[in-house]
Amino acid sequence: MDTIQETDLPLTERAYRHIRQAILRCEFPPDQRLRVDALSKQFDISSSPVREALSRLTEQGFVRAVDNRGFRVAPLTLEGIADLTRIRLLVECEALRDAIAHGDDAWEAGIVSAAHSLSRIEQRLSEQPVILDNEWSQRHREFHLATYASCTSPLLRRMVMELFDLADRYRRYSARHRKTGRRKHSEHHLLMQTILDRDVEKAIALMSEHIKATESSVTQALQNMQANKTAH
Repeated sequence: MDTIQETDLPLTERAYRHIRQAILRCEFPPDQRLRVDALSKQFDISSSPVREALSRLTEQGFVRAVDNRGFRVAPLTLEGIADLTRIRLLVECEALRDAIAHGDDAWEAGIVSAAHSLSRIEQRLSEQPVILDNEWSQRHREFHLATYASCTSPLLRRMVMELFDLADRYRRYSARHRKTGRRKHSEHHLLMQTILDRDVEKAIALMSEHIKATESSVTQALQNMQANKTAH
């Protein structure tokens, strides 16, 4: 996070960004209690902006408010990833259809640039679990958002971003407990080429497969985690 830009932000926005980032990166695990005083001390921000930030994150699904007991990090569940996948398929496929219909040369260039940037870091990381690398995660996000950038609905674009980030939390957490990795480079390259070819139906089919593959890998990891807990 850029320190110079951060100092210009309102305190509530600063608190929101810090806490949200920590949750997305799984620095605060699911169901962990979020104490306002501890967060205020950790991020050097007074309690009122922290409380407002937690309320905002509750509305977005990253935090849950517990009656008279403060806040906790939202849980990650099998039901949750299934519901999230269902909504992602509805929203992202529609956004992609609209983006392909209205995309121009600049939009195409943005996709190519984002794909190249993602490919370069994957080459550097080699066989490491890329999803746990913060820079890879940021470039991965930028690639996917670039594919939707020419969607003419601001509301759809905003929903895509929020849903993608909710899914990213599932991806990051499950990657720590996954037995086998998933190499996404070929998926991203084929998706990019199909979008640039303006093959709408194939692009939507590939995006759907991509989203469902995330659900599958997350589900398997969560099931493995539950089985391990039961065994112990």
